[in-house]
Amino acid sequence: MMEIWNKLHTRHEAIGERPILALFEDAGRAQAFTIRTQDMAFDYAKTNIDADTRADLIALAESAGVAEKRDAMFRGEKINDTEGRAVLHTALRNRDDAPVLVDGQDVMPAIRATLKRMADFSDEIRASEITDVVNIGIGGSDLGPAMAVAALAPYHDGPRCHFVSNVDGAHIADTLRGLDAKTTLVIVASKTFTTIETMTNARTARAWMVDHGGDPATQFAALSTAEDKTAAFGIDAARVFGFEDWVGGRYSVWGPIGLSLMIAIGPKGFNAFLDGAHAMDTHFRAAEPLENMPMMLALVGIWHNQICGHATRAVLPYDERLSLLPDYFQQLEMESNGKRVQMDGTASPRDTGPVVWGAAGTNGQHAFYQLIHQGTRVIPCEFMVAANGHEPELAHHHHLLIANCLAQSEALMQGRSLAQARKIMQEKGLTGEELERQAQHRVFVGNRPSTTLVYDRLDPYILGQIIALYEHRVFVEGVILGINSFDQWGVELGKELATSLQPVVEGTQGTEGKDSSTAALVEYLINLRDK
Repeated sequence: MMEIWNKLHTRHEAIGERPILALFEDAGRAQAFTIRTQDMAFDYAKTNIDADTRADLIALAESAGVAEKRDAMFRGEKINDTEGRAVLHTALRNRDDAPVLVDGQDVMPAIRATLKRMADFSDEIRASEITDVVNIGIGGSDLGPAMAVAALAPYHDGPRCHFVSNVDGAHIADTLRGLDAKTTLVIVASKTFTTIETMTNARTARAWMVDHGGDPATQFAALSTAEDKTAAFGIDAARVFGFEDWVGGRYSVWGPIGLSLMIAIGPKGFNAFLDGAHAMDTHFRAAEPLENMPMMLALVGIWHNQICGHATRAVLPYDERLSLLPDYFQQLEMESNGKRVQMDGTASPRDTGPVVWGAAGTNGQHAFYQLIHQGTRVIPCEFMVAANGHEPELAHHHHLLIANCLAQSEALMQGRSLAQARKIMQEKGLTGEELERQAQHRVFVGNRPSTTLVYDRLDPYILGQIIALYEHRVFVEGVILGINSFDQWGVELGKELATSLQPVVEGTQGTEGKDSSTAALVEYLINLRDK
């Protein structure tokens, strides 16, 4: 495997500053570097990956055993070996009749039973006087359903959904303000029912409901496996929906964590969401590497990050309803592949996960695109755009949106030469040194890579496909890097220290044992609070 890594680095050095545009001298490039599946296409032609480089990247994936690890994941083997767990979020959306085994037991009957309970509960809520649903969670228990509910707004025909995650009291206060406690359902999402941010917000919501005439006994539900704790909180067992430890938080929107989404769009829409994800699972398992969308998306990422050294990646959906998608992918990738050691406990010999960020277009064009186009660092961009919008009467808006998306990727690749910039300034009447100075400011180096994901219309099925596509992309990258994408020890230390600091901040315990900076900050904050 090391030989292939070295070969790829050598290829990168040989390519140097070769213009991406030069690769389009091959009239068949766009076709050869686009993968299509159903009503979706992934174009990676606007990168400097050529056929030979792609072959080496595929060889890298094969040498890392991606296919074998993929099949082991779908079989229910315990590939999360730092925690001794299977990785089976795919089972939550499995639409086949075949069993899925964990420790010799078929998990599908229990999954189907839970989905049936969710559907019955959703129908009950949608037919009731409930007007608003407040989902209280954090991390994967918040970002997934919040993103999906926002994305599928045209399909909402149930109660309004709101999401609270931050322990900052402003979040819960601003969300509850204006809601009717008598017609609000609160969903508390915490696998262990001990997550401090979630439980703090849940207790505040319960107190609010009691104070304003609601009934927590009938207006609270829980997404948790800790039935003893949910019972102690006063939530009826019939309103508790659990999930197994082989479903990680950031991969959990397909099951009970997606209850708010099911309430918003109905069980039929939620089933279409699962169907889309299952279709991508099937494609990922069956397609050869060259035609495998998650595989090639991952290999493009490996090329840009580990080989070219581009440390960040911008996710740029030209779809306002996908505004939360960059945040969702940020957690998915950075919590999964932000690791410093390999599976065997040794330090990774190379950088691992990239910094993922972004925003919806066209807003970003008037913010950070300046840096993407003319900054000193190359930032690979991942564009997304739908062929059709949901507002036919505003089709001209959508046409302009698509034009902007395609123009940005084209501009990143083509750039603008100094000669072209000089001509522009000459036409404005400038001459001499001032012409030269002004022209320099209008040069775009270009040769900046991007990919584009095109889909028909953002509906539940398509959204399921997109999320599953990126989940599998993260998996492939993790396997190639030799890391465990399914644990998250990095979130633990800060949580532990926060617990020990709380009594210090409250003033019931001194700052002994704390470093001088932390002690001084605590003292300053207490003085500001108490003055």
